[in-house]
Amino acid sequence: MGFPPRRCPGVRPSKAPLLLPFLLTALLVGSRGDGNAMDNVATERLAEESHRQDSANLLIFIMLLTLTILTIWLFKHRRFRFLHETGLAMIYGLLVGVILRFGIHVPQSMSDVTLSCAVNASPATLLVNVSGRFYEYTLKGEVSRSKGHQVQDDEMLRKVTFDPEVFFNILLPPIIFHAGYSLKRRHFFRNIGSILAYAFMGTVISCFVIGLIMYGFVSFMKVVGQLGGDFFFTDCLFFGAIVSATDPVTVLAIFNELKVDVDLYALLFGESVLNDAVAIVLSSSIVAYQPAGDNSHSFEAMALLKSFGIFLGVFSGSFALGVATGVMTALISFLSPHVTKFTKLRDFPLLETALFFLMSWSTFLLAEACGFTGVVAVLFCGITQAHYTFNNLSPESQDRTKQLFELLNFLAENFIFSYMGLTLFSFQSHVFNPLFIIGAFVAVFLGRAANIYPLSFLLNLGRKNKIGSNFQHVMMFAGLRGAMTFALSIRDTATYARQMMFSTTLLIVFFTVWICGGGTMPMLSFMSIPVGVDSDQENSRRNTKHESAWPFRIWYTFDHNYLKPLLTHSGPPLTATLPACCGPLARCLTSPQAYENEGQLHDDDSDFVMNDAGVGSMYADVTVSTDASGSRTVNPGRPSSGGGGPFDEGLDHELARAEHEVAIRGTRLVLPMDDPAEHPTTVETLSAT
Repeated sequence: MGFPPRRCPGVRPSKAPLLLPFLLTALLVGSRGDGNAMDNVATERLAEESHRQDSANLLIFIMLLTLTILTIWLFKHRRFRFLHETGLAMIYGLLVGVILRFGIHVPQSMSDVTLSCAVNASPATLLVNVSGRFYEYTLKGEVSRSKGHQVQDDEMLRKVTFDPEVFFNILLPPIIFHAGYSLKRRHFFRNIGSILAYAFMGTVISCFVIGLIMYGFVSFMKVVGQLGGDFFFTDCLFFGAIVSATDPVTVLAIFNELKVDVDLYALLFGESVLNDAVAIVLSSSIVAYQPAGDNSHSFEAMALLKSFGIFLGVFSGSFALGVATGVMTALISFLSPHVTKFTKLRDFPLLETALFFLMSWSTFLLAEACGFTGVVAVLFCGITQAHYTFNNLSPESQDRTKQLFELLNFLAENFIFSYMGLTLFSFQSHVFNPLFIIGAFVAVFLGRAANIYPLSFLLNLGRKNKIGSNFQHVMMFAGLRGAMTFALSIRDTATYARQMMFSTTLLIVFFTVWICGGGTMPMLSFMSIPVGVDSDQENSRRNTKHESAWPFRIWYTFDHNYLKPLLTHSGPPLTATLPACCGPLARCLTSPQAYENEGQLHDDDSDFVMNDAGVGSMYADVTVSTDASGSRTVNPGRPSSGGGGPFDEGLDHELARAEHEVAIRGTRLVLPMDDPAEHPTTVETLSAT
């Protein structure tokens, strides 16, 4: 017997059972929304912490550079020459690396989760599905099983480890460009044959000597079981190529301060500038060595010839690209189609300097993008810019560009050396093998000796000014390794062989900078190298007619009569040097300022033509001859338009006739006299009208 439900008057039935599903749905949606909000807050906190950590890491390097600069000032004030700023930056980097590696520990994050999945390869990007939401993770490197609890510490060290491309695309270009832009071409071209021999033949000899010696050590290491991975002959040659790049920045700084013999300085500086370019192209050619068949490390003549062809092609292409960009910068602006030589861009020094800077830097990136070598391109771009573009700049822009690239070179170089010290402790995959390290030091020493001594003997057979044995010993001792060697070794550390190369390269750089660089002063004293040499006075005393080879003397004449007037406001107008049939074209290509500056040369270092190619009157607009009584004879001259005018025998007769002669080139004066102390002469600045 059932009872019907009782209804209380004034009371409605409850609808809670009907609202329950909607309440549960709203609760779930709200909880998911709260979870999303919490995830967003956590992500923002992580991003903020990462930003603060990145700022702190950059602050570390800024403080390192600041401390280095202050210590450099103290060393210069106390005249302490046993440690260069680069070695000092490395010491400070080592100290910071020790503190970061052993003194600071980051607490383990509770949110870290270790999961296992069966993947045959290591993908660069990983998508993880977490409750229907996809998250992207990027590969940072392998973590050792024994260091599983040190992931946070390794992450902190990884933060202060830069991408190798930062060195190649940001730090190396200003260093290499400054080397070419500040090159003293007068001394460089006087010794150009010897410099090219040391840079090209010497680097190749050093590469193969080091490679063969290291292959012997590696073979011995395999026999005794001291090799933990593959190490082929091509790897040994690659190691020989990267450690053949010299960077005697410490020695050159001391040479410049003490005014060491200009030829020794030119030989050492010219070799270091060019052999960096040769080393990077040589290393790329070795990597490109790919013989046919399954064994990619066997010897094959065709593959060797192909690598040699790649070397020539990459180097010549990079050279042509750098020179073309430099010539283009002398003529056109990157942002406008107007010809720079004929525009008023020089009225805006800031824009002019910015354009010069961007065009110079873009040379490096353009060469890399085209498959060439940016180091070679930007080096010869700097030489071309200094020879041509510099003359078109306003006086303000000339000072600004010099100071700008000098500053960038100083900061980038010291940054790299301080980073070297820090990397010794922050790099996660060091492989230090005692046998390999000993073999590397022996190979580097013998490779440098095989470069300097045999080539010097051969060069002395044809040189008027011989390279003395004391100069050879100093060049042997001054073969330091530096920024380029480090950058080439850190660019690829994926394999066991490359990791061992990088670790050994660091030790080689430390040793050469600290020991060889610090021993420069005692070495100069022991070898009786003359110091305090006035380069201008030394050049004035030399009979330099036969010091430059005839191809370069022909090049100087062609450059002065045609290229200088075409690309700059210097030299004679093209109307005076081109044939009469080319008169309309010559008038079109000659700027009005060239007529005003006819016969004058505005390049501060361009008197290398006079000093190194026969002391020609090609740039002189006035010649003042003084006899013993002090009377002066003014002979206005005109540049010769012929190919051999500056170097003919009539010039020698004219120079021999004058007891004291002063050739005035704008504001640059050269006094070729036998003994300045015996015949004091007062020189007055005259201007041609």
